[in-house]
Amino acid sequence: MENIKQAVILAAGEGERLRPFTALKPKVMIPVANKPILQFVVEALARSGIRNIVMVVGYRKEQVLDLFGSGERFDVDINYVFQEQQLGTAHALRQAKDAVGDRFLVLPGDNLIKAETLSSIIQAESATILIKEQENVSKYGVVIARGGVVEAIDEKTKEARSNMVNTGIYMFNREIFDFAEGEVDLTSALGNMIAWGSPVAAQETWGSWLDVVYPWDILKVNDAALRTIDATAAGSIERGVILKGLVSVGRDTVIRSNTYIVGPVIIGDNCEIGPSVCILPATSIGDNTVVSSFTQIENCAIGANVQIGPSSTIDDSVIDHGSRLKGHLIARSGEVEVKVEGECHRVEVGAMLGEYCNMDGGVNINPGVLVGNHTRVKAMKLLERDIPDGSLVV
Repeated sequence: MENIKQAVILAAGEGERLRPFTALKPKVMIPVANKPILQFVVEALARSGIRNIVMVVGYRKEQVLDLFGSGERFDVDINYVFQEQQLGTAHALRQAKDAVGDRFLVLPGDNLIKAETLSSIIQAESATILIKEQENVSKYGVVIARGGVVEAIDEKTKEARSNMVNTGIYMFNREIFDFAEGEVDLTSALGNMIAWGSPVAAQETWGSWLDVVYPWDILKVNDAALRTIDATAAGSIERGVILKGLVSVGRDTVIRSNTYIVGPVIIGDNCEIGPSVCILPATSIGDNTVVSSFTQIENCAIGANVQIGPSSTIDDSVIDHGSRLKGHLIARSGEVEVKVEGECHRVEVGAMLGEYCNMDGGVNINPGVLVGNHTRVKAMKLLERDIPDGSLVV
């Protein structure tokens, strides 16, 4: 049987647990290593020979359409269907019923994958779920399989019967629509298949697969994506600059003297870095961003059109598009308990800043603080708790 040639990407969701980063953009458009997560999915499909893509979009869909268009620049052909209300994965797939053939992949648009992730499923003939071994399975659907056949899927159970989890990547024939009718989630549709005696195969992948569920997951996925970049130096590198490891510098970017950069690091186009800046591993810096002198940055995802003033220290932090941070900003990392939608998580993280934050000089942000979009903070303030969108801190 020939390889699958068509895929459905589910890209309609918001990702409420990722706020403030999804208040102004869909989850699939969160950038890692200076590219939206969705772009990694599209590129993995293209490298696997799957160029017929049906994309299910909904929440802030215009951002997806503006970037991907017909798919021509990514060497694929994209057709769009719309999920006006985000009612679950089975509901999303039903929107694509009239756009797919007999065999097709279904995959989420918010997972970091590579072509090798899909290599074990693209030849599947009957309904198949791609599974992967995980140490911590608490936030995933746990797949119980015997002899390569799925017996059950336990959703986010506290007493896991397996360490194999559902990646959300499937191969289906059109019969899936019979079992998905009236269901919200695809796991329920799969449960219907199993109950009616229609076998569902379990296929393990050893390829890359990372998902973004909580804000701090952006850093983990950013780090993994950075390890796949090519070292380039398209910009201007002044005398006295030291670049070590995997470092990519974009077009028309200037790295000023006495700056020290240790990869993996990517710096976008038209940036100005330094002089005397230290950028340490697992950091991405978007286009048109300025990092001023005597600033140190480590393990950060910094968006485009950001300005960071001099003598700042920023660790394990996410700073979204368009933020303006004046000098002497301190956002150090620490182990803290963070609460998201009633769930408590113990994580080591710095600050999480949404889009278009504006902070005057000398602001200090405690570890784990989420700062909402369009927030303004006056000079010399200590941010000890989460700040809602549109706040003024005086």
